[in-house]
Amino acid sequence: MFVKVYISDAPYAIDNAFDYECPSELLPKVAPGVFVKVPFGMANKLRIGIVTSLHESSESEKTKPVHSVAFDHFCLDEEMLGLCFFMKQFTLCTFGEAVRTVLPPGAMTELPNIRYRKVYALAVTPEEAEEVLCASGRKGIRSEGQRQALSYLIRTGSADASLLCELPSVDSTHLATLKKRGLVDFTTEEEYRNPYSQYATVPDKTPIVLSSAQERAFSQIEEKLTSAKPEAVLLYGVTGSGKTQVMMRAIDRTLEMGKTVIMLVPEIALTPQTVQIFCRRYGARVAVIHSSLSQGERCDAYRRIRDGMVDLVIGTRSAIFAPLRNLGLIIIDEEHEHTYKSESDPKYHARDIASYRAGKNNATMLLASATPSIESFYKAQSGKYTLVALRERYGGFSLPEAKIVDMREELRMGNTSPISQTLLDALENVYEEDEQAILFLNRRGFHSQISCKSCGDVITCPHCSVSLTYHSGADGGTLLCHLCGFRDRTPRTCPSCGGEHLSFLGFGTQRVESELIKYVPDLPVMRMDADTTGQKLAYDRMLDDFRAQKARILLGTQMVTKGHDFPRVTLVGVVLADTSLYVSDFRASERTFSLLTQVIGRAGRAKEGGVAVIQTYSPKNEVIRLACLQDYDRFYEGEIAMRKSLTYPPFCDMVTLTLTGSDEPTLLKESNGLSQFAAKKMAEEYSDVPMIAFGPFEAQVYKLNEKYRMRMVIKCKLNARSRAFFHELLVEYSKHKGVTLAIDLNPLTV
Repeated sequence: MFVKVYISDAPYAIDNAFDYECPSELLPKVAPGVFVKVPFGMANKLRIGIVTSLHESSESEKTKPVHSVAFDHFCLDEEMLGLCFFMKQFTLCTFGEAVRTVLPPGAMTELPNIRYRKVYALAVTPEEAEEVLCASGRKGIRSEGQRQALSYLIRTGSADASLLCELPSVDSTHLATLKKRGLVDFTTEEEYRNPYSQYATVPDKTPIVLSSAQERAFSQIEEKLTSAKPEAVLLYGVTGSGKTQVMMRAIDRTLEMGKTVIMLVPEIALTPQTVQIFCRRYGARVAVIHSSLSQGERCDAYRRIRDGMVDLVIGTRSAIFAPLRNLGLIIIDEEHEHTYKSESDPKYHARDIASYRAGKNNATMLLASATPSIESFYKAQSGKYTLVALRERYGGFSLPEAKIVDMREELRMGNTSPISQTLLDALENVYEEDEQAILFLNRRGFHSQISCKSCGDVITCPHCSVSLTYHSGADGGTLLCHLCGFRDRTPRTCPSCGGEHLSFLGFGTQRVESELIKYVPDLPVMRMDADTTGQKLAYDRMLDDFRAQKARILLGTQMVTKGHDFPRVTLVGVVLADTSLYVSDFRASERTFSLLTQVIGRAGRAKEGGVAVIQTYSPKNEVIRLACLQDYDRFYEGEIAMRKSLTYPPFCDMVTLTLTGSDEPTLLKESNGLSQFAAKKMAEEYSDVPMIAFGPFEAQVYKLNEKYRMRMVIKCKLNARSRAFFHELLVEYSKHKGVTLAIDLNPLTV
């Protein structure tokens, strides 16, 4: 018998299935999805590989034998194996990269991160144990620790060693003595680490009461859930419309049908409050997966799911690979979020994986957002997705009143502060009414750059082609690169010319915090950005403190805008709405609209109503105006017309080719070579594939961490032929020394 094996760490150019002969003694253990050790290469070094199929014969004249099964604690079932093939083809990654993505971190090791526990039980009948407790002399028990442990086991039958050792006088030596006397024995069981188990102890079965609008939306979704075929639904609802209640009813219905559910949320929306809601409702058969869990916790969550102990998986992007069987529903909440797209290999989008898995399981994919991605809304408009809309806020609450403030006028009036008079007045009203406010600025630090008044140079990172950001501090402050992490002390003179007159330009969250302390000292401020949430659970603690009203103003970057529901928040302020608007990316308007709409939606989610103050230097910009009106439909009409006229997604696919190298002349030479090689291929072998190439040109950040980057962009329609073209480019440039080629299909930024 022969097997086809993919080597787990094979480079892209040789990432193919290799034939191996399977010795008869290994055949009972070897099957598709099993990990084996095989000799590979001229030196026959043992490598870990994944068996993908078994065959009676081999196409190769000479085959090497499989050495052994590598480990048996993890393997891939048929669906996960197929998913790895799909990712290899769909994202142009290696098979090994796909496998490592599907499995939890640390799974592909011979010593898995599995914890065991000892469970003690009586080795005699309860009556015999009672006799020993009552006996005197050598037949009895004088040790108080042994007596407590034995009495406990008589009452309970069995108990963990750790639980027994929590009794006042019991330790492990008492248990060992009881075992030696033949009174107790223990078995070893696998232990599952679950940091959320405490939330499942008090089940909450409160019925979910839907409004008439929500009930209509749920009925449409239920129709798809019960259709027994793959379905895709876009749940589009304004902020505060109650999408979560509709999704929970959909989960209830799916579980009632005996099927399982995956619910994806953005990383920053996965707060303890979110987890508690679902764990209390659905009990112990919930698993949570996200990047802040330890390797062991993620490994145990995976094993609980694989072993059929879980019906509902909640998590961030990687939870889409949860090995649930009988999958009935996949929810992607806030589906427009950029975090659903991986920027490292494999460069997959969770939406594509969800679509694949829904197809294989005859399940429903439910996308939900107040600001759907243009691509998803286009599919809903064209009938590929079913559109389900919630156009009013739940409970009859009105959308917040939005006020646009022209910051140019503030400057003309002599106000150089990042806080306008309108926003200051609104904050004073928050103080008077004993309410709360959220202020958003998508830029951390104190000043965004330092320049020299003498020579005009801006102080930049020595490792990247970006300016250093000034962060204030007791020691005179620090200059920090937000890309590579480089730090330096703030200079007193210009590093280029020695000039003593330095200008501190722009502002970030630190500067706004200092202004708030100066102008509204009675309103405690909590700043939430990457500088203040570095420690584990710091983000969760800050949200809890703000909910408990330990601060009146929550100031921060994007992490304050997503999915939070604070009833006391009546004011939202966007300190500068222009930061993401004027960047060289065709998705800039979409991102700005989404961000503004989401943050404005944090206000007025209770009877008090709300106000949003939007500060901008472009008060007449249509994107900002429509975001203030929360008018997604009008925004979509204009955006889709622009995309169609310029042939941008969804009317084409965009592919970026990025060449990276540490030697600049070599990189420039190779990038020109790539352009010529691609043009030749497009004109000859792939002349039947419509493609338009742009570049090569410098990447938006040309130098990053001592490496230079050149880029090409290709517009095309992704299919088997166009993917074959990109595959050839990757194979060819894996042979070129000194440069690395990375290809991203429909990247986040172009």
